[in-house]
Amino acid sequence: MWSNISVASFLLTGFPGLEILHPWISVGFFFIYVSILLGNGILLFLIREDRTLHEPMYYFLALLAATDLGVTLTTMPTVLGVLWLEHREISHGACYFQAYLIHSLSIVESGVLLVMAYDRFIAIRNPLRYTSILTDAKVVKLGLGVLMRGFTLIVPIIITLSGFPYCRSHELSHAFCLHQDVIKLACADTTFNRLYPIALVSLTGFLDSMLILISYILILKTVMKIASGKALNTCVSHISCALVFYVTVTGLTLIHRFGKCVPHVTHIIMSYIYFLFPPFMNPIIYSIKTKEIQNGINHLFSFQRI
Repeated sequence: MWSNISVASFLLTGFPGLEILHPWISVGFFFIYVSILLGNGILLFLIREDRTLHEPMYYFLALLAATDLGVTLTTMPTVLGVLWLEHREISHGACYFQAYLIHSLSIVESGVLLVMAYDRFIAIRNPLRYTSILTDAKVVKLGLGVLMRGFTLIVPIIITLSGFPYCRSHELSHAFCLHQDVIKLACADTTFNRLYPIALVSLTGFLDSMLILISYILILKTVMKIASGKALNTCVSHISCALVFYVTVTGLTLIHRFGKCVPHVTHIIMSYIYFLFPPFMNPIIYSIKTKEIQNGINHLFSFQRI
C-alpha cells in the first residue's frame, strides 16, 4: 500500500472559461435539483400513503425514486458549492466517499430497472400467478439483492483508489468526484483500476440492458398472441425510463472513450445530463403515463386545496 506523496485537497471544477457565469448557471442547477427532489419525493409519498399503490410494480418504482434522490443528494452539495460559492476544495476522504456513492447508485439504478422489467414480464406472461410469485418477501429480497450488488461491487476500486499516491495536479475535471477522473491523477500502477471497471460495466450495465431487452422481446411475443395493446401500455413508463438511463449512459461512455477531439465542456455537459436527466425525467414519465400515479397526484393536490 502506497502512502500519499501529497495530502493536498482535490480541486473540483465547474465550467472552465465560464467562471463569470457560474452564479447564473447555479440558479438553473438549483431549480433542476429542486424539481428532482420534489418529483421523486412526491412519488415516494404517494406510494407510501396510497394503498392502491402497494403493489410490487410501485415498490420497485419507489426504489428507483429513492436511488434518484440518492444520486441527486450526493452530487448537489459540491456542484452548487463550486458554482454558487466557488468552493472547490474537497478532501481525499470525502472525494472517495462521493465517488463510491455515485458509482454504487449508478449500478443500483441499472439493477432496479432490471427487476422492474422482471416485474412486467411476470405480470404479462403469467398474470394469474403474479401475486403468488412476486410476494412481499420476494420483493424485499430482490430489492436487497440490487442494493447489495451495487454497494459491494464498487468497493475494490475505491479501496485501491484511497491507497494511491497523488503527485500530479490535484485538479479534477468535474464538480464532483468520479473514479475515472481521480485515477488520472495517481502516480502508481493503475492497471487493476482501469480493467476492473470495464469488467464491472460488462457484468452489470451491459448484462442488465440485454436482459431487459430479452424480457421485452418475450413480452411483445405474448402481447401479439393475445392481441392486447392495453397490456403493453403498462410497460411504456418503464421502457421510457430504461431508454432515458441507458441512452445517457451510452452517450457518456462514447464521449469518454472516443471524444478526445471533442471540447472538454462537452464532456462536462454530458456528465451532468447523465446524472440529472434520468432523475428529472422519471417522475414526469410515470406521472404522465401511469393512471394510478396521475390519480394519486390529483387526489393529493385536491386535498391540499380543501
